[in-house]
Amino acid sequence: MEKTTHIAVIPGLGFSHLVPILQFSKQLVHLHPHFHVTCIVPSLGSLPPASKAILQTLPPNINPILLPPVNLNDQPQGTSLLLQIHLAMARSMQSIHHTLKSITSKTPLVAMVIDGFALEALDFARELNIFCYIYFPCSVTTLSTCFYMPKLDEETSCEYKDLPHPIQLPGCLPFHGRDLFSQAHDRTGLFYKLFLQRLKSLPLVDGIFVNSFLEMETGPIRALEEEGRGYPPVHPVGPIVQTGAACTTGLECLTWLDKQQDGSVLYVSFGSGGTLSQEQMNELAYGLELSNHKFLWVVRAPNDVVNAAYLGEQKHEDPLEFLPRGFLKRTRERGMVVPLWAPQIEILGHGSVGGFLSHCGWNSTLESVVHGVPLITWPLFAEQRMNAVVLSEGLKVGVRPRESEKGLVEREEVVEMIKCVMEGKEGGEMRKRMKALKEAAANTLKEHGSSTETLSQLAFKWKSLACENKFSE
Repeated sequence: MEKTTHIAVIPGLGFSHLVPILQFSKQLVHLHPHFHVTCIVPSLGSLPPASKAILQTLPPNINPILLPPVNLNDQPQGTSLLLQIHLAMARSMQSIHHTLKSITSKTPLVAMVIDGFALEALDFARELNIFCYIYFPCSVTTLSTCFYMPKLDEETSCEYKDLPHPIQLPGCLPFHGRDLFSQAHDRTGLFYKLFLQRLKSLPLVDGIFVNSFLEMETGPIRALEEEGRGYPPVHPVGPIVQTGAACTTGLECLTWLDKQQDGSVLYVSFGSGGTLSQEQMNELAYGLELSNHKFLWVVRAPNDVVNAAYLGEQKHEDPLEFLPRGFLKRTRERGMVVPLWAPQIEILGHGSVGGFLSHCGWNSTLESVVHGVPLITWPLFAEQRMNAVVLSEGLKVGVRPRESEKGLVEREEVVEMIKCVMEGKEGGEMRKRMKALKEAAANTLKEHGSSTETLSQLAFKWKSLACENKFSE
């Protein structure tokens, strides 16, 4: 009987950090059934329903342990989301340490795989004499920027958005400072200083798993391989995406899609946490209406804070009440509006969907690639603007709307973007490029594909160490 190899994984806070590391764990145990994974889950209050649902679908060799929720009631009203996440993870460390010691007292762990927001756990790996890897749920472009950020900080005196020239990293597309991830937007803020401190710990881990693949980010992957420069080894293992909801039978939106023509519907969703202002919501609604194209729109209540729903819904109002007067009636023959949630994997995989208006979160980006759906790239926060640059300027599988001087994407621009993706020569060329990327994504996950081989090489290394009992007491 094959000896079980144990590892622990520690996600960050939020659905978009929990899901990728769980999908990574599922991929690992699918390819190597003798592995057992303990997932130590921090939380801020009760877990959102979507996170609970994911935890309930795990295979028996992935065991979740829910930590006691941390309390941030001592923080002032209006504390930024990023600072809340940092504080909550820092306050979870004592529980994480206790849980790891409890696990290792019963069974030897060979490695830990942690979220970038859990880097403090690196100290526990050293104490317990186990390997420590990061699972990076974003692009290699974003990871390259994280590596470079301490140097950029030393070389720059102004805010990055005020840089006169684009930022150029080895192998990456040049991008403007205003498109840098939102963690770096306020260099005088407390979170930026904490973030920079965390980045300086990146070289100390044993390796970084990144949810990308060679054909999607050839330049940055090759540049990191060639340069090294003291960085830990980077292991592209993507695209790792969700495989679908447990039960979607009878969902009205899927039934509606079944009645539409192939490639005729634009899917509109801003992910698990994105929110629009009331004014922007109105402009999008009128743009969808004026485009005369079929659409399926997942709507949540408006908020002037673009990531207001990231740690769970902040408002309990009916989102449909915030749509322009008469919008639902006027568009009922062409569109469908779904409040809060829809089965995105099934929607993107449906033949009637021909485009995706997306916030460009990396999970959604990879899901669109896996299903071959071209994009309207509408970034909101985190590293989404950098993803939009990769998709629209590099891979050319998406088109990015222009914002007005007021910071709005106005209805006329929405119409133009929809027509660009859903009609004509440019949309056809995007579909061709996305189809090729879809095929490359499928190939890299086959038995001898590059991502599968990369993950298996590490798994065999861990298995060998477990067999030697090198890490047992």
